[in-house]
Amino acid sequence: MKEIVIISGKGGTGKTTLCAAFASLARDPVIADCDVDAADLHLLLPPRVLQEADFIGGRTPVIDSELCSECGECRAWCRFDAIDLDYDAGYLIDPLACEHCGLCAHVCPEEAISMQSSVNGRWFVSETAHGKLVHARLAPGEDNSGKLVTLVRREARRLAEEAGAAWILDDGPPGVGCPVTAAITGADMALIVTESTLSGIHDMQRIEALCRHFEVPAMVCINKYDINLENTRTIRDYCLGNDVPIIGEIPFSPAVRHSLVAGKSPVDIDCGAVSGIVKRMWLQIEGTDGP
Repeated sequence: MKEIVIISGKGGTGKTTLCAAFASLARDPVIADCDVDAADLHLLLPPRVLQEADFIGGRTPVIDSELCSECGECRAWCRFDAIDLDYDAGYLIDPLACEHCGLCAHVCPEEAISMQSSVNGRWFVSETAHGKLVHARLAPGEDNSGKLVTLVRREARRLAEEAGAAWILDDGPPGVGCPVTAAITGADMALIVTESTLSGIHDMQRIEALCRHFEVPAMVCINKYDINLENTRTIRDYCLGNDVPIIGEIPFSPAVRHSLVAGKSPVDIDCGAVSGIVKRMWLQIEGTDGP
């Protein structure tokens, strides 16, 4: 069993589109949408939910009004201005402003504030036309997305082991922060999807360095490579200098947009040259020995 995570360093490069295409080409994979802050793989792989559960990823402060003496210590120490006094209800905590640090509970002289487990989102196991999909939805304003990514990957691995699946396909989150670290650590390989823009180059370099740090073998796909050939040459030079293979260069094609509007990946609908390039990319990935 091999696990590949498809990442980008930034949003909007086409990693979700490629993940959905690879799901169509692989044989009964287990798929994980690790972009829990803005999950969208379900738009291309319509799911039928089989099970779901709350995600309890942290603790939040709760004030016991019976014990609270309204001394104001909690509000004085809170650097996020998340605690305010309501003259009818007493001291209240703004759940959107609160960073759940627990300092208010620590400084309360009456021990009227306790840290209690909180529901931060929901996670799901679903059936799709191309295999099981593990996905999640982090609640607005909640943190601990790295923990939720870890939960999604762990559940995907459990399902893959039960089914004897050959592949786990992870649609990774954008950027290089905690959720991305949670998505790539321990994976067999990473596919970095970039584009021939200055921001695409910059963010590809950051995410490639992160993969190198965690010793995750990386490959690169240049999406819409023909919109700026000079930037594409810069990407090629960087990859050559850092021994990162480029396994695909996809041209810009309006047919891809039409396929996405139809809720299909570029291999489910004929997108001309793009469909053939994506299929050849998957053949190269299948032939990769991994670490």
